[in-house]
Amino acid sequence: MEITKCTTLEEAREKIDSVDEKIVALIAERNDYIKEIAHFKTCIEEVKEEERINAVISKVREQAISLDLSPNLINDLYVRMIDAMVESEIAEFNNAKSH
Repeated sequence: MEITKCTTLEEAREKIDSVDEKIVALIAERNDYIKEIAHFKTCIEEVKEEERINAVISKVREQAISLDLSPNLINDLYVRMIDAMVESEIAEFNNAKSH
């Protein structure tokens, strides 16, 4: 991954803002797929599947290492994100089953 060399502080901050916008959009896209997944599950126990969560976290930790990024940072971000998205998936699951 290569970044554009910045010549000013303002330019660097603009690049960071642009990256942040993309990160938030990607998280929203991920959350939309999480809601889709809820429709394929048959019981609430399937929503928080520990094996899948562990596999996802392991995969992103490996990716972080390969990108010279702290795997602990990524681990913490993903644990927090997955916890929140599980709640979203549970709500979607319950809503889908009530209709």
